Amino acid sequence: MQWYLCRWQIEVYFRVLKSGCRIEQLQLQTRERLEAALALYLIVAWRVLYLMMVGRNSPELPCDVVFTTEEWEAVYLVTQRKKPPRQPPSLGEILVLVARLGGFLARKGDGPPGPKSIWIGLQRVRDFVAALEARDAL
Repeated sequence: MQWYLCRWQIEVYFRVLKSGCRIEQLQLQTRERLEAALALYLIVAWRVLYLMMVGRNSPELPCDVVFTTEEWEAVYLVTQRKKPPRQPPSLGEILVLVARLGGFLARKGDGPPGPKSIWIGLQRVRDFVAALEARDAL
């Protein structure tokens, strides 16, 4: 039974790798390029799955355990339209905000966010952090 439960996590991991990272659409010419891209995308897919699982198992953790200060502050600023708090919010709260950026509706009956809304939300978070860094550099 334990092996079967692990199998499901592996299926979700490869779904993130194939659908989220679009690893099959890469048209790289050499083996070295493909290996480098695959190594990077394996880490990205792992982070998405890790965030999903930690957010489900330990939503009360502070969000700075897995997000940088710049990341969670950018998410909070963009989604809540107010200044981020001094203390980092819980991981569950920030993960829902990230997932909402990726299309998660967060309705009362909805379960925790899934990998697709998290990977799309993380892409947008990266852009928000870059925009805030550019603003601060002026």
